[in-house]
Amino acid sequence: MQNHDADAQPRYYVPEPSHWPIVASIGLFCFFVGLGNWLHYKWYGPYIFFVGFLIIVMMMFGWFAKVITENKNGAYQGLEGTAFRRGMIWFITSEVFFFSTFFGSLFFTRIWSIPLLGGDIYPLTNILIWPDFSAVWPLISNPDNTQFLGAKEAASPSGIPVLNTLLLLSSGGTITMAHHALKHNKRKALLFWMVLTILLGATFLGCQAFEYYESYTERGLTLNSGVYGSMFFLLTGFHGAHVTIGVTMLAVILVRCALGHFTPERHFAFQGVAWYWHFVDVVWIMLFFFVYWF
Repeated sequence: MQNHDADAQPRYYVPEPSHWPIVASIGLFCFFVGLGNWLHYKWYGPYIFFVGFLIIVMMMFGWFAKVITENKNGAYQGLEGTAFRRGMIWFITSEVFFFSTFFGSLFFTRIWSIPLLGGDIYPLTNILIWPDFSAVWPLISNPDNTQFLGAKEAASPSGIPVLNTLLLLSSGGTITMAHHALKHNKRKALLFWMVLTILLGATFLGCQAFEYYESYTERGLTLNSGVYGSMFFLLTGFHGAHVTIGVTMLAVILVRCALGHFTPERHFAFQGVAWYWHFVDVVWIMLFFFVYWF
């Protein structure tokens, strides 16, 4: 009787030990060490950066393949599905806190640090230390332009940022249409909307790369342009990295859709990536208003 009760308990799949987490750690370590040295003009920085990037790409596809294989072999049932949903929710929640920290830095700089240097809080700070400093945002002229030369002009909210906003908002609509097609088992429509979503995301990345090129060559807006340049590239670059990850995951989901891995009833991998993509959309809207517009 006791054995029968034990057998009736829901089974939870415990995977074998995996090497992918340590590979991910090595890739991330090389990626950020390389990036930091690249920004400090060390000749070896770009090489370490791209080694880390390649390790991360290899890890993503290897880990994805492992999870997909386990799923196709029937390892994931009800309990695992619940765990995946909770894990994705907590992952996106952690990303919310990550971006909140960066937005908090932006607001602290704009509301406290710059007015402080401009003498709004202690007038003597401006009179005695930075007499020629004007506390305005975007900060084009830094307190000491001999150390960090400010940009010639700020990033404009018109042009590429508006286009990128339309691209991401449209991609949010196309991924929703793809989800609708999947739930109604319309395979051709599913593949069409998925391809369109990926193209919109890739176009966004191309436009952002061109905007960075214009910022460096025409506006003089660089990472060395003071706090405004640092904040601009930190926030938009971090978001761009998330869009890159999102496009990669969408490409994997597209292949799985083409191979028929999903059914109208079982497709959380698709749904989880769609959640992530909508999160990226919302973050961009906040970036557009607080980095470009206001």
